[in-house]
Amino acid sequence: MKRSKGTLSTYTRRLKAERKLTANDFIKDFEEGERVVIDVQPYYKEGMPHPRYNGRVARVVEKRGSHYVVLIKDGSKEKKLISHPVHLKKLESKKAKSKS
Repeated sequence: MKRSKGTLSTYTRRLKAERKLTANDFIKDFEEGERVVIDVQPYYKEGMPHPRYNGRVARVVEKRGSHYVVLIKDGSKEKKLISHPVHLKKLESKKAKSKS
């Protein structure tokens, strides 16, 4: 029988990135109502949302300890995910991109 390599091994293998995490990734700060993109970092498992939500745009609802509660729309349902700031990044607005 083939040896199991853990529950997330196949997901994290698909998500492997060249970039390693820095100290700034851990101290990100978001305001309530701010829009963020879920960007799963496979190197840090704590507070990692399910990889199916990778790339989704979410809205920050509240801060819960060192993690954030974000709200996403999945089809017709709204779902709340608890995520570590390592796995979130601010959404760049189109206006800011067009000005620069």
